[in-house]
Amino acid sequence: MNPVDLLHGLVKIYSPSTQERVASEYLVAQMSALGFRAFVDDAGNAVGILGEGKREIALLGHIDTFHGFIEPRIEDGQLYGRGSVDAKGCLATFVAACHQVGAREGVRFIVIGAVEEESATSKGARYALTQYAPQFCVIGEPSGWDRITLGYKGRVLVDYEIAKAMAHTASTTRAAAEDAVAFWNRVAQFAAQYNADKPRVFDQLDPSLRALNSNDDGFTDHATMRIGMRVPVGLTIADVERALTPLANDATVTFSSREEPFRADKNNALVRAFTNAIRDVGGKPAFTVKTGTADMNIVGPAWGCPIVAYGPGDSALDHTPHEHLDLAEYARAINVLARVLSVL
Repeated sequence: MNPVDLLHGLVKIYSPSTQERVASEYLVAQMSALGFRAFVDDAGNAVGILGEGKREIALLGHIDTFHGFIEPRIEDGQLYGRGSVDAKGCLATFVAACHQVGAREGVRFIVIGAVEEESATSKGARYALTQYAPQFCVIGEPSGWDRITLGYKGRVLVDYEIAKAMAHTASTTRAAAEDAVAFWNRVAQFAAQYNADKPRVFDQLDPSLRALNSNDDGFTDHATMRIGMRVPVGLTIADVERALTPLANDATVTFSSREEPFRADKNNALVRAFTNAIRDVGGKPAFTVKTGTADMNIVGPAWGCPIVAYGPGDSALDHTPHEHLDLAEYARAINVLARVLSVL
């Protein structure tokens, strides 16, 4: 199967988080046909291993997608469909590049199509980090064929809840919904103060209001709110939790989906291999950092090896209704990655 058919077939299978099984089985079948030792692991990840040896090179992509089906099609050299960019295009790049290089003596290429990356659980990556000890790791996320991603912000979800006795709307007592809004304003003010001397978005604390609901039963006034916090390098999740808890006053706040911010070093053999490969095929390598989170946040600190994120596609198309991947760029990314894998 050629790389375009591999990707097209994968994109045709709708696989939002927690519904990846059919896509994992498809990818395992395709990797097996290409000579990988392939299987679906206990977390539901699609895994393909090529070669044998003590040196492990992990290529960790994700096989789940954001929700919302987009009819797959190829038009004017573009492959449209959910996951074409985020991030089945990257995962197919991994498989195609490994197959292009073939088995190398003393090296194991481990391609992992992780489940639940788009959800707060990151089940696939958390399982994979317990199974392997790679010397190098590439995370499959779109950055463009000539760009290398070195870091991601962290994330924590903040759930606010308040319940209080009902009061007449003509009274001076503030409603539960108003208390929730006041909490949001205090959180936003805290972030603004932290960001005052930080012009780069990657260095800023970024709160987003995810949900706000209120109701009453005639006796108790109730409000809930969910806030997402994107946390920059320089802050820890614990720092954010300590700062926000007192702002809730009499309400309850709980924290979940804690992923610490992470930035990788760029002075290592993996980064040099990428920059050289991009130049070899006529590109000008560039580095970037992302304001979201990825599986790099999970495995980067745990594995402690040289790590980057790489993959074809424009990340501005992630989660959009017109998500599509340029197939010429996809081919260039395969060529770059194959050069990298041949020298590590």
